[in-house]
Amino acid sequence: MIKKWYFYTSLTVITVFLSSGFRPFNLETNSWFLINEEDGTHYLYPSEEQEEYTNLNIPYTGNFFIGFKEAIGYRESENKYKKINSLGYMGKYQFGIETLKSVGIYNRSAFLNSPELQEKAFLALLAKNKWELKTEIEKYEGTILNGIQITESGILAAAHLGGAGSVKKYFKHKGKRNFRDAYGSSIRSYIKMFGGYDTSFIIADINAKVKKR
Repeated sequence: MIKKWYFYTSLTVITVFLSSGFRPFNLETNSWFLINEEDGTHYLYPSEEQEEYTNLNIPYTGNFFIGFKEAIGYRESENKYKKINSLGYMGKYQFGIETLKSVGIYNRSAFLNSPELQEKAFLALLAKNKWELKTEIEKYEGTILNGIQITESGILAAAHLGGAGSVKKYFKHKGKRNFRDAYGSSIRSYIKMFGGYDTSFIIADINAKVKKR
């Protein structure tokens, strides 16, 4: 009887000891991580302090679409949603006024202050450009032109830079007429720089607009 009592007592002590080792840590909530879902800040990193990211390992995006859009955003504005350049182009992806109107956005201030709106505008413009350049994509994707591998993502990136019309002219002249913007960036460089990403889920739509809530 005493042996049984010792056995069960020992078993209880061991169980309690082991269980204590698996209790969750007492996590502190950092105020910089709290976000307001209504103001669009969920599109930003949780902290604006550079030192918070000293040891941050950014996930490898490969050829995924997120890598494509973030690469273009960085090239255009260093991913700054409120940037306005010397020519008046706005936001993370540097939209012009007329381009914004083409995707159904007419309020400049609302656009600059809404990361969500800017991301939706980018998707809508990709859909429009994919429709306008569907012939060029079908004809040239997978080919080599002037030493550059032609891909759908490269074509769409070039259209973002210079418009679908400039890209059409580029292919019409077999890459010999190379449009450049006011800062010297060229159609050819964008085709090369942003080639090989997966943009297959973008549905071509000439009437693509930003859907309002």
